[in-house]
Amino acid sequence: MTTADTHITVQADMLPVMEQFYTIQGEGYHQGRAAYFIRLGGCDVGCHWCDVKDSWDAARHPLQHVNSLADEAARYPGRIAVITGGEPLMHKLDDLCKALHKRGFRTHMETSGSSPLSGQWDWITLSPKKFKAPLPEICAKAHELKVVIFNKSDFAWAEKYAAMANKHCKLYLQPEWEKAAEMTPLIIDYIKDHPQWELSLQIHKYINVP
Repeated sequence: MTTADTHITVQADMLPVMEQFYTIQGEGYHQGRAAYFIRLGGCDVGCHWCDVKDSWDAARHPLQHVNSLADEAARYPGRIAVITGGEPLMHKLDDLCKALHKRGFRTHMETSGSSPLSGQWDWITLSPKKFKAPLPEICAKAHELKVVIFNKSDFAWAEKYAAMANKHCKLYLQPEWEKAAEMTPLIIDYIKDHPQWELSLQIHKYINVP
């Protein structure tokens, strides 16, 4: 349900959903907090190390109404809703955010920033990808910059986007999961020399929760 030229959902109150679940946030500033995740289908970024490649094709995932999604989330006591993907900004997210806010949720999003911004967000996590660069306006609005470190050259990549972020943006370096043993020591050394950065670990994978 996306247009070929803009990659934006035509029907904003119906979204392709790969999965939805209640767990804890495992990454970044809000790690360890209870959160309801809504993973939308559709991605045109195509990171080769992506661990949710099943999300890429939006047509594979059933459309659900935003009110149904918000009602299901509201069954749980946590009031953080994290919209992720895939690439969530391939879709118009205003109606989903309104439905979640109406039910008392803080709306958080995890995005590559490569598509135009929609929705009303209490927290934007920007994770830029080399395969399709983020839009400058999203870099400026991000509350959190989270850069996945796959090799040594990614540190320079991280600094490029840190320079585009606002002065209040939290800065995180996160090892790519399959290369964590190799990259984590390099990240630690880098942070010791560049203390404006912090370490993000995928703690949900260490404790084996979604």
